[in-house]
Amino acid sequence: MKLIVGLGNPGMQYAATRHNIGFEVIDSIAETYNISVTKNKYKALIGEGNIAGEKVILMKPQTYMNLSGEAVKACMDFHKISHEDLIVIYDDISLEVGQLRLRQSGSAGGHNGIKNIIAHLGTQVFPRIKFGVGQKPAGWDLANYVLGRFSEDDMKIIGPRIGDAVKATETIIRSGLDKAMNNYNKK
Repeated sequence: MKLIVGLGNPGMQYAATRHNIGFEVIDSIAETYNISVTKNKYKALIGEGNIAGEKVILMKPQTYMNLSGEAVKACMDFHKISHEDLIVIYDDISLEVGQLRLRQSGSAGGHNGIKNIIAHLGTQVFPRIKFGVGQKPAGWDLANYVLGRFSEDDMKIIGPRIGDAVKATETIIRSGLDKAMNNYNKK
């Protein structure tokens, strides 16, 4: 069983913000594979289904970004899911808008949601899909930037790239992370 987690913040005021791109990818995965992500469990909204013949749980933690690890750890412990079977999808300000970067491991890189997951799991070795939201403009507050919405021009890029993130997730499940990295870690 795989646990696929999209990071974001609950509540309408955060919908469609840069920081919630993980939620948007989970919503697109759910739509693509006809999985309802509406069950409230583990301090998260979850849905169970199948992707490429593999049982999956889709998760949108409802703990707010900085406490995402609580939901992830609770679900992994209950279902006895290994770190290798976790996929976390989240925003990355060091990547251009829409650029995907798949990784097997790494530090949190200043991302508080990832920092909390690493703290709860006791490891930084788990597959992840970083979704570029662009660098914050000079003089902007980081929180204001990531909690802001994409421009119209950015939205033209984001839509198709969400589709690529969905395909990258399926590739990880079907063929492994190395194959997915070869296919999607391009500029």
